[in-house]
Amino acid sequence: MRIERVTAEADVHSAADLFDTAPIESVTRRFLNDPTHHLLLAYDDADRPVGMITGVETTHPDKGTEMLIYELGVAPVARLQGVGTALVDAMAALAREKGCYGMWVATENDNKAALATYRRAGADEEMTFTLLSWDLTK
Repeated sequence: MRIERVTAEADVHSAADLFDTAPIESVTRRFLNDPTHHLLLAYDDADRPVGMITGVETTHPDKGTEMLIYELGVAPVARLQGVGTALVDAMAALAREKGCYGMWVATENDNKAALATYRRAGADEEMTFTLLSWDLTK
């Protein structure tokens, strides 16, 4: 397995099955053109994309910059083989390289696979919190 940072739209579209829905061209372009947005793909020995992780650097005036893991996806055929953990580790390495002081992720309390992956990659559970969101499309 190899992990690479993706900067070309064609690479994103070749890994479309790893996303919740098909990547949108204009949004993909915007994501890739932002230097604080990161997409890593894991490839198997046959050069097929089998995992992806996205991260976004967030900066605050009194805290500095940290990495938010936005999404992690692993193809069903590649699950339970360490792909997810390797992707999280690679994102942490990139975050360190970018000068981030920390990295965080939110996931559902009942998402056992995600929780196990993040814990295996060294994450500490800090606390529970309430997520509030706005639907700005209405």
